[in-house]
Amino acid sequence: MRFAISIVVAGFLVVASSASAVPFWGAKESRPVETDPAKLKPGEFVWEGDAVPAGPIVVVVSLGEQRAYVYRNGIRIGVTTVSSGRPGHQTPTGVFTVLQKDKDHHSTIYNNAAMPFTERLTWGGIALHAGGLPGYPSSHGCVHLPSAFAQHLFDVSPKGMVVVISDEHSGPENLRHPTEIAPIDATAGQEVDAPRLAPGEEDRWTPEASPEGHVSIVLSAADQRAIVYRNGVEIGRTRIQVRDPAKPLGTHAFVLLDPSAPRPAGATAAAPRWTAIGVPGHSTEKGHTLDPAEVDRVVMPKEFKEKLRAILVPGDTLVVTDSPVLEQTTGVPLTVVTGDPQDAVPEKDAKG
Repeated sequence: MRFAISIVVAGFLVVASSASAVPFWGAKESRPVETDPAKLKPGEFVWEGDAVPAGPIVVVVSLGEQRAYVYRNGIRIGVTTVSSGRPGHQTPTGVFTVLQKDKDHHSTIYNNAAMPFTERLTWGGIALHAGGLPGYPSSHGCVHLPSAFAQHLFDVSPKGMVVVISDEHSGPENLRHPTEIAPIDATAGQEVDAPRLAPGEEDRWTPEASPEGHVSIVLSAADQRAIVYRNGVEIGRTRIQVRDPAKPLGTHAFVLLDPSAPRPAGATAAAPRWTAIGVPGHSTEKGHTLDPAEVDRVVMPKEFKEKLRAILVPGDTLVVTDSPVLEQTTGVPLTVVTGDPQDAVPEKDAKG
């Protein structure tokens, strides 16, 4: 009898061990932040969550590109390769919100398959989760992410986060091919209405659009623009000029320590003191103060600069890039296709 019990216990332990073995998909670490999303290989990703540590989050999934983009406070903090639904199990397009989160989810439909870091989008079984990434659509309808990226996203994303899924027919250009600034309002799930500066228009300043919260600034040398966000809402943009344009600014992220620190070398004017965040590919920069000489390379309209400085507080962030951040073309309005009504159908397991 004791021998029989031992066999049963041993068998249970083997089954439990097998069930707890979770595959690891994709790269273990982020590629450098300068990496062109189009150059990411299957399973690769870029994650720079520390560059913008506060603000609402929105995810845009481009089925045509087989990539997903994550934005916080209006600025991109991550991009990854994905694998969406294969033919016959296509991933639905539209605007969804995260309904449930389950770090250790296993399928009750597909042989107890591991679906780590599941973020459910519909009660019909569509979700974001870690999964296989062969370089083409291969899932049963879910959006597969690299394991490390899925964990990063799971750790920062709230229940209710907006996720927009688009293909070549369901949205404008800036949804099908997103840039470094959010094309979608993270709270409403609607396409952002932020027109370009008109010819002769130097800047735009509308802080009343979002009166409180931390500010994030993205500065693009390619577009010669600085755009300011608060709570994921654009509250200002301006034309800028970069002195010595042949010398790259590089891609960097900074956090504000002191909005009016005295400038070094006997300068009398005060200036914000920004300290570098060690984003992927620039980990050695962490803690370094932004060089005032680099600040002086960026020429911004005086009145706009004064308005911006007046609202800066410690903890605000600045992202600098040589890449373009503005959409390159204008597409058709977004067609919103919602997921299954939350109260109309019973919950089903994520499809994988």
